[in-house]
Amino acid sequence: MQRRRRPTLTELVDRSSGRPFVRAVVTCALLLAAVVGGTSVHAQPQGTTGTLIVFVHGEDGPIVQAEVQAGPASGVTGEDGRVTLTVPVGRVDVIATRTGFDPGAAPIQIVAGVESRMEIELQPQSAIEETIVVTSTRAERRIEDEPLRVEVVPAEEVEEKIAMAPGDVSMLLAETNGLRVQATSPSLGGATVRIQGLSGRYTQVLADGLPLYGGQSGSVGILQIPPMDLAQVEVIKGVASALYGMSAIGGVVNLVSRRPVQGAPVREFLINRTSHDGTDGAIWIAQALNERWGFTTLGGLHMQNRSDLDGDGWTDLPMFRRVQARPRLLWDNHNGRSALFTLGGMSEQRRGGSVPGATLRDGTTQSENLDTTRIDAGFVGRFLTSGGRILAVRASAVTQHYDHTFGTVRERSRRGTWFGETSMTATNGKNTWVGGAAVQRDSLRSTELNRFDYGYTTAGVFGQDDLAVNQRIILSASGRVDVHSEFGTFASPKLSALLRLGGGFTTRVSGGGGHIAPSPFTDETEATGLTPLAPLGRLEPEDAFNVSGDVTWSRAPIEVTATMFRSRIRNALMFEELESGPFAGRIVNARQPTRTTGTELIARLHQEDFDVIVTHMFIWSTESNLEGGGRREVPLNPRHTASFDLLWEFGSSQIGVEAFYSGRQALEDNPYRTRSNDYILLGFLFMHRLGAAILYVNTEDLSDVRQTRHDPLLRPQPLRDGRWSTDVWAPLEGRTINAGLRFRF
Repeated sequence: MQRRRRPTLTELVDRSSGRPFVRAVVTCALLLAAVVGGTSVHAQPQGTTGTLIVFVHGEDGPIVQAEVQAGPASGVTGEDGRVTLTVPVGRVDVIATRTGFDPGAAPIQIVAGVESRMEIELQPQSAIEETIVVTSTRAERRIEDEPLRVEVVPAEEVEEKIAMAPGDVSMLLAETNGLRVQATSPSLGGATVRIQGLSGRYTQVLADGLPLYGGQSGSVGILQIPPMDLAQVEVIKGVASALYGMSAIGGVVNLVSRRPVQGAPVREFLINRTSHDGTDGAIWIAQALNERWGFTTLGGLHMQNRSDLDGDGWTDLPMFRRVQARPRLLWDNHNGRSALFTLGGMSEQRRGGSVPGATLRDGTTQSENLDTTRIDAGFVGRFLTSGGRILAVRASAVTQHYDHTFGTVRERSRRGTWFGETSMTATNGKNTWVGGAAVQRDSLRSTELNRFDYGYTTAGVFGQDDLAVNQRIILSASGRVDVHSEFGTFASPKLSALLRLGGGFTTRVSGGGGHIAPSPFTDETEATGLTPLAPLGRLEPEDAFNVSGDVTWSRAPIEVTATMFRSRIRNALMFEELESGPFAGRIVNARQPTRTTGTELIARLHQEDFDVIVTHMFIWSTESNLEGGGRREVPLNPRHTASFDLLWEFGSSQIGVEAFYSGRQALEDNPYRTRSNDYILLGFLFMHRLGAAILYVNTEDLSDVRQTRHDPLLRPQPLRDGRWSTDVWAPLEGRTINAGLRFRF
């Protein structure tokens, strides 16, 4: 097993009331002015300055274009690695930085009228700094050069999570700081990904930059994506509409696939069993056909039997049977032109609700079944033109068929997403710009409930300009204008700044806005279906704004990041319960905006074979209270979450220890309590390489924390919309042990 390298984690901060976007622009400008002003050379009176010559070098000789700061003076080294500065007399701290190297610093005493000399040796960038190229920001640059904060889960960590949960990416995402996988349909195990406390319907899940899981992945979407063919996962937190349109006002999760390499073909097979009678089997094949062509193929069979752990006659873990396949064909001429073609197919059956042979408290039964079929196709092309520009083309189509039953009620529907985009990228001096156009078609066709049918077409143009002022300052401005076939024209701006402050400190600030069109799919309707829902009335699009900022201090072997963020969503869609009439609820726009404020703190200690990561996240999120007026705390958002993660590699083995803390949460429509308990989950992983095989044993929730140990999951009686179970605020499965074998052949 390869040694895991965690990504540089951090994300986004600050926002304000009133005119937040203007405030973000002013904040960026003030920070930029402070840094530029601090690094300028100030004139000094004669007799109060001295001359300083700094020689910056590494193991291989002089380092060119290193930035050197000595008090108020700064400069850049030339071809000989030297820079001459005029510096005030007295003690001065000299700091040298260069991309690809750890910062270096040393003090020196400056004497008036005297020429002083000093050397600073820079070491190659330590392993705690990631040399990862990200694709989700279109410019495809190293992560440390991106003005917009992007978190990356690298291949080494993906490998670890495959051993923990080989069937889907839910655990991989749940253990990424700032993300929370929240159950929405307890009977069927459905869940969505919340980014920084925002609803899962605001999160856009992509595969290689394509919406292969639809405009919205739905409550079971992330449970149907296996991680075995992933190279890395890229996460953008906060509004990303300027990059990805109207489905990404909460953020983006981009799943980047593995590529074939020259040489012998790679064939991997995995078999996994869980203590809850689950089985996973997957195969991944990658082969380079020649110097330009290659292919990969992923196939999987995943199944689990139904479990009723507390014996109340209600399903705690659903039964499912899923089969899927995804071949990819790749072409690369190694001269700036490449293409990826992909096809995907998936079929799944899920069974939940009351256990066969058991009755509910009123003597009835309430089964819940969901059959899903998804077929998709996609293309990604990058072509270097004769003028040095890059033409990028992305296109995809996906159709998903659902057959959902709630007792005797049946809902059959087909959702489709068609997407196409073309863009041009070029570099001109210090500027890197992108311009392009996109069109997307989203549709819903229902057999039984055609009152919710829709077909929306959105056409947009977008642009982005990144300005590398110098090695310390990179600014980015992007914007998008979308024309929606139903709701009109929308503008989505985004500003970001990367500032390298010296002394191992780096900061990013970002602010932007976006919009999303109304749809009948909320967390509540994912659990109830659409039958109890009144026809959609006149709804306004949701309007989002987010501003964030972070500061990172890195000095091997330690890295610490502190982040702040604020977001506001106006016209947020809410599910309003109706006490009478033919329908149990309706979708309305909230009268007051949803506001979220939070912080993230991440500290990491990285040694050669030893990793420790400690995180904490605070979220305070409030929304309009439809029942009593005023505002209320957003349900199912723990104010405090924290984690401890240790990985130790010794010889051909690895040991991992994890602890996750989840604080108290506000609850909604729960007859047993208004706030949840807090809880701690403990996990242990052991992996051992034996020749071409990896053996692993993983234990989740060692202390067997279960929500049903505190309160029943079933209500005394169902709600008007048919829901028998309460919302899920703690694990339902309790202690889980899985073991498996992964080998190459």
